[in-house]
Amino acid sequence: MEEDINAEEYPTEIHDYLTTFEKSLTSVDEMLKTMMSVSRSELLQKLEPLEQAKLDLVSAYTLNSMFWVYLATQGINPKEHPVKQELERIRTYMNKVKEIADKKKASKLDKGAASRFVRNALWEPDPENGQTPAKAKKRKMN
Repeated sequence: MEEDINAEEYPTEIHDYLTTFEKSLTSVDEMLKTMMSVSRSELLQKLEPLEQAKLDLVSAYTLNSMFWVYLATQGINPKEHPVKQELERIRTYMNKVKEIADKKKASKLDKGAASRFVRNALWEPDPENGQTPAKAKKRKMN
């Protein structure tokens, strides 16, 4: 804040909260300036479709969250305003995108490696020693 507010103008017990709030606002302002420094179309060209969806959802969520705070500062209960449903809707889509991203990251089955693993794990009779599975099993148990 450019103007320093004297401690006498507000209760001293909220000073730490106001300081934290001011730092948060500065941080949000810096992030917004960074985002706005690149054109949206230029930014979207560099991103994969899934990343584009994430960016759009985070942008919408951030904007609606800021509106939530604005409503609260105006004495309006945001829990009774349609912005609450909009935030829930965006959160639902964020979860769907997260599920898609998680599925994409999930390991895929390497069929060749799996078949080699199974083949090597199975016992094969040795025709030179005349072993059958039953004889080999009895020898291992004794």
